[in-house]
Amino acid sequence: MAGFDIRDLMNDIDEAPGKVWFWDLEKAVIDADRCVQCGVCVAACPTDSIGLGEDDLPKLVKMCTGCSLCWDFCPRGGLQYEATWKIMGNGNDNGNGRSVEGVGHVHESYSARVNPTIEGVQDGGVVSALLISLLEAGEIDGALVARESETERWKGEAFLATTPGEVRECAGSFYNQTLALGHVDFKGYDLPPNPRIAVVGTPCEIEGIKAMQARPWTWGSSQVEAITLTIALLCTKSFNYEKLMLEEIRDKRGVDLDGVGRVDIIRGKLIVQDLEGATIFEEPIRDFHGAALKGCDECADFMGHAADISVGSVGSADGYSSVLIRSEEGLEAFGRVREKLEMRPLDKPQALDKLDSLDKRVAFNSLKRAFDPDAPLFIDFEEHLNNYAGTDRAPAEHEAVRY
Repeated sequence: MAGFDIRDLMNDIDEAPGKVWFWDLEKAVIDADRCVQCGVCVAACPTDSIGLGEDDLPKLVKMCTGCSLCWDFCPRGGLQYEATWKIMGNGNDNGNGRSVEGVGHVHESYSARVNPTIEGVQDGGVVSALLISLLEAGEIDGALVARESETERWKGEAFLATTPGEVRECAGSFYNQTLALGHVDFKGYDLPPNPRIAVVGTPCEIEGIKAMQARPWTWGSSQVEAITLTIALLCTKSFNYEKLMLEEIRDKRGVDLDGVGRVDIIRGKLIVQDLEGATIFEEPIRDFHGAALKGCDECADFMGHAADISVGSVGSADGYSSVLIRSEEGLEAFGRVREKLEMRPLDKPQALDKLDSLDKRVAFNSLKRAFDPDAPLFIDFEEHLNNYAGTDRAPAEHEAVRY
């Protein structure tokens, strides 16, 4: 729909009272530069009215019905994301909810690496090995992961890997969001009628999945119910691709992205290596905070509390992954890969606690509402407006967007 604003179609039509529209989400989150590009609003829309724009932000692609679901499930909008940490019936403590202190509820925890290693993997390769084992055992039909764009070097894009070979091709990490939940319709893939899908994502993406699964609804073409395993990557923030990879790394530091073989964040430093493994540069991650998504500052979920399994490098020696198994589903899945791993107790659990405390301090300073894991799942739109009005994260005045 080029040349006009979809909202213009509703000119002279009274908006029904009490409804929350996409443009309310737009002004409060997207235009306010708080969107974390998780894609939850796309997945939650029951009429498939929200799509993905060329700027990697959600956009309205057909008439909004004002159902409010895009607002309700947005982790920077109506979703009180920390309430998902204690959703009942998801491998919690005897039905009494999950602990949210420190690492949170954990059945088992390890420092682990796959042996023999898988080419191109990040850290210990545990996630790749786990997905390969589950596919080989027929426990899942696909894994929603990130792979490199065919046209933009070092930009991750959402991709459903359905074979072990495709998982190997997607090994490694990207530091931009892929709007993964904008791709859970699974169109174009050869899948059985009731597929079982694993999702590897950031904590905010996992929170959105758990919230939607806890409130069954008709999600348009999105197959949220097909997600049977969630793996959260330990995360303090995600980055804007253009700002990080193009402006900071390529332009400001003169790095040819075609010659980059690895990008990693370890011990508070961004490390870029060439194709032979030699370090091109290594700098404190704070030097790149201007390229981070602003909305990430409001997230206190570095640990991925809502996931079945959380995995990351923090807390383990180089070459190993820290693995936190949080649910019965996670335990069952992890059983498929145990024999392929070298495992030991977490090397440095205090490192996890330290970074988690720092992450929470930033989040509590940035959030303009109360942080309460025991609160209801959703926040009323008017309450949100009252909390954020007059702050540096206040809703933007709506300007018509041309579609």
